Amino acid sequence: MDDRRWLTLACELARLCPPSGTAFSVGAVVVSADGEEIARGHSREADPHDHAEEAALAKIAPGDPRLPGATIYSSLEPCGERRSRQKTCARLIVESGIRRVVMAWREPVHFVEGQGAEVLAEAGIAVVELADLASLAREPNAHLGAS
Repeated sequence: MDDRRWLTLACELARLCPPSGTAFSVGAVVVSADGEEIARGHSREADPHDHAEEAALAKIAPGDPRLPGATIYSSLEPCGERRSRQKTCARLIVESGIRRVVMAWREPVHFVEGQGAEVLAEAGIAVVELADLASLAREPNAHLGAS
């Protein structure tokens, strides 16, 4: 799989997010084991409280047989704590059956404590960080002053 290409796309999707002073702009793409895009999403796509991973996963039928071999690419570490909804993105990923996450930027302590990567790893999900793409993920969030 071309992790850099898919993660770059996720970072570009974050630019589609309506601006917010209270939430990060994030993009996410779910890709099957054979390299086929299954779904994509971005923060605040259909609802002001949507997170990117949540938006992408909502487009996939529960139990889709491609999910256990799939990777979700997210410009920001999937949330491990959340105020706007009952389930965090890390929990949604665990429940989806996806076994691999690739992210560009660790969630800074700006709104809530991050820790999504730890939740995923504890559930046996492989977490890969391509930190050299973090600057691309930060660009649509520059107005927040988070680093």
